[in-house]
Amino acid sequence: MLRAFASAACTLTLGASVGGCTGAALSSGAATFDAAELSTNPTLLVATTRKPVKDARAKPWYGSERAAKLNIARAKLTPPGDGRFSLSAVGLGDWRLDAIEPASQIGDLYAEPGGTRDVLIYVHGFNQTFESAALDAAKISDGIRFRGETMVFSWPSKASLLDYGYDRESAMWSRDALDQVLTGLMASPITGRIHIVAHSIGTMLTMEALRQIYARQPAAGDRIGAVVFASPDIDLDGFTSSVARIGPLARRITVVTATNDRALAVSGLLAGGITRVGAAEKTELARLGLRVIDASAEGWGIINHDLFLSNAKVRRVIRRAIDGRPIEGA
Repeated sequence: MLRAFASAACTLTLGASVGGCTGAALSSGAATFDAAELSTNPTLLVATTRKPVKDARAKPWYGSERAAKLNIARAKLTPPGDGRFSLSAVGLGDWRLDAIEPASQIGDLYAEPGGTRDVLIYVHGFNQTFESAALDAAKISDGIRFRGETMVFSWPSKASLLDYGYDRESAMWSRDALDQVLTGLMASPITGRIHIVAHSIGTMLTMEALRQIYARQPAAGDRIGAVVFASPDIDLDGFTSSVARIGPLARRITVVTATNDRALAVSGLLAGGITRVGAAEKTELARLGLRVIDASAEGWGIINHDLFLSNAKVRRVIRRAIDGRPIEGA
């Protein structure tokens, strides 16, 4: 409900366009982009370390248990209606997941061979079902009007507020699988640039996978485009160490923080009082050579942990990062 109301507020006050950023932090801007490719071809690429439920033929598709191997599939979606009087016109429409089509390997995911295709990978955070993660991937791709393939990388989450420990361990356990996905995409001649948007705990396994790839093959990092860490739930000291280990890849990282992120405040308490990156002061992260956007002033809700989904200005930041354009205030 919080996401729905936040989305409605952004639609009513800021519109659905995605544009430039000006000013000291985040601003509206008037530029618009073509419709997202996912809205015209609603097929989401899937890579998951979750165990399939009933061969992924019906809901919940993939559960919270850990799979013996990485599962690759295509998800068939239905986008929200775009009529003038539809629910989506006031920000209350939603995507729907209709079917899963398993694939044998990463190269089989591309529907149309030939040419090169940029890929946007969404790595979800704590307390998510497979379906909610897939739909969030669709929302962010649609929200930034991404032109290319969109993939969700979904790791085994219990989707419960009381299972933070299980989620955290499952995320770390999945880092080799994300490494496998990124390596497989890089090996395909069809793949152009690979962009990553990771949220919350998902930033931790994403950083680990990038660190492994860079240590093994530094040149492979040239295929990575923008890396956006939204509300990163990762230890600040560990993150600082990892940034030093990934070389030039660090220059492609944009961090979206919010010092009033209540979820990260709780996470910090559970971690023994260690500051989480997503709740750190901007100056601390800027010293690492990263682009940092403080979205504290953008959140009007109770939690402020998923502004990349609910706030149009934050989505503009993501779009500019993917386009390789300067981000004012970063």
